[in-house]
Amino acid sequence: MREAITPEEFAKLFETFEYTAWHLETRRGYASDRDDDSYRAFVETGSASWDLGSEWCTNILRQTGAGKYVGRVRVVDAPPSQGQLFLLDYAKCNAATGEDVRNLWRADADRVKLPPEDFWIFDSRLVAVLVFSETDDLLRVEVTTEPAEVLRYVQVRDAAMRYAVPYDRFAARLAR
Repeated sequence: MREAITPEEFAKLFETFEYTAWHLETRRGYASDRDDDSYRAFVETGSASWDLGSEWCTNILRQTGAGKYVGRVRVVDAPPSQGQLFLLDYAKCNAATGEDVRNLWRADADRVKLPPEDFWIFDSRLVAVLVFSETDDLLRVEVTTEPAEVLRYVQVRDAAMRYAVPYDRFAARLAR
């Protein structure tokens, strides 16, 4: 059983996790990205702008600096959507904060039967599933700590990590 939480409760999870925070990103784009100055810079110049002094970056730097693991796998279409190309470029910012950012082709994600949903796993004990609208707006976040459901998501994480490629190697292959 999942329980909906507020945006503030979701944000607090990134401050209070003890060991690991991991994200699977499956969407072709995110409305929140398209509304951001960094995305507009990417559309105009081909390079995303970013600020390591932002609230998000400052917190992730603090967490990884304390020895905690933050990682993500982004599923990418062939050819990549503009939103996916933006995130591939923005991965430089994620990596600068200490995140382990990897990419996986959608065909490979489908082959290993990854679910088509975005979620975060915190400390392998809590899963936050992100529910989006058809227009890529985040509608709500639903959490579960039910052991069997958490284990299913941990297995998805392990499969995604097995086949994903570090973002810089993925980008180099894409550029060929």
